[in-house]
Amino acid sequence: MANLHFYYGVMGSSKSAALLINSYNYNQNKIHTEIIKPAYDTRFGATKVTSRIGLSADAVALKSLNEYAINPNTDVLFVDEVQFFTPDDINKLVHIADTQGKIVMCYGLLVDSNEHMFPASKRLIEVGAKLHRLKSTCQMNGCKCLATHHLRFDAHGKVIREGEQFALGDDNYKSVCRNHFYELYYNRGAH
Repeated sequence: MANLHFYYGVMGSSKSAALLINSYNYNQNKIHTEIIKPAYDTRFGATKVTSRIGLSADAVALKSLNEYAINPNTDVLFVDEVQFFTPDDINKLVHIADTQGKIVMCYGLLVDSNEHMFPASKRLIEVGAKLHRLKSTCQMNGCKCLATHHLRFDAHGKVIREGEQFALGDDNYKSVCRNHFYELYYNRGAH
């Protein structure tokens, strides 16, 4: 089994729920897990990972992984919102996976709302993490296509095309298919 995994998907693709379910299942089989997340993510509390469907578990919130040391009894390390870490933090996860025999399972977004890869997500691909796409459907009414992109909106419903990409919450975001992204982001008809 690969020891470094990246579970990625758009907002609403149940990434945190999958993390929590997988951690629970490992623990039920007497396999010790640990959950970490970036301190930046305070949406549901500083030391919790919570899914929108109500599942929750304790987590260690970290600003960086520079001083982080995995518990020696941990078999599987779960990392939520991995896109908010840095490439150097990903290198630390690689070190844990490769030198300590731990399974490291990362969950997060691949790209921002301007179609740019998050640096940490890019680093996971560069170091050869096993990729797992978590699927979700486009959030535009009536569309049944796979959601692959995010659109970010201002308070007036206009698409935001620039600015800070590290923004918490999903109130101003929609997960959409590629056609709807291009239609709305570039103000042109579906292609």
